[in-house]
Amino acid sequence: MLDYLVVYESETGNTKKIATEIFASLPGMSKDLINLHERTDFPEAKIYFVGFCVHRGTCSLEIGNFLSGLSYKSVALFGTCGAGNSLEYYKKIASSVRIWLEDDNRYLGSFICQGKMPLAVRQKYESLLNTPKDCDCQQIRRQLQNFDEAMIHPTRTDLENAALFATECIEKVKSV
Repeated sequence: MLDYLVVYESETGNTKKIATEIFASLPGMSKDLINLHERTDFPEAKIYFVGFCVHRGTCSLEIGNFLSGLSYKSVALFGTCGAGNSLEYYKKIASSVRIWLEDDNRYLGSFICQGKMPLAVRQKYESLLNTPKDCDCQQIRRQLQNFDEAMIHPTRTDLENAALFATECIEKVKSV
């Protein structure tokens, strides 16, 4: 059994960056880093770090299925989110993902940060500005501003905070 298993799903590379940083911060050699879509067999671990990209406020069905298959484990969640950059929104995301975990698991917390989005997302918002009267132009401009702010994420600070989060999760398990 491994001490740590980092399992993640990443579409644009943002969550992979966070996963790699968390993995690098974990002590010792009894650990593994696995892209959910590259393996079907997962080693047992004492602590799981499970990463996801956010779509419509939650994780993918594949991540949900992985989480629901865990039992009597210590589990920490991490993710990246292009839309929205607020702690309140991140808490809602974590709650919606945590639902997949069985109650017999020990939930260690979550780390979610902003991540850059594909250029096609910006182009979609821009095209909406050109639509007739149905356009909520203020909302679309806010989305464009958020898109632009997300372009630098995950930042070095985001990565450092992810590593700190992993350390805090390990300390929670040690303190029991």
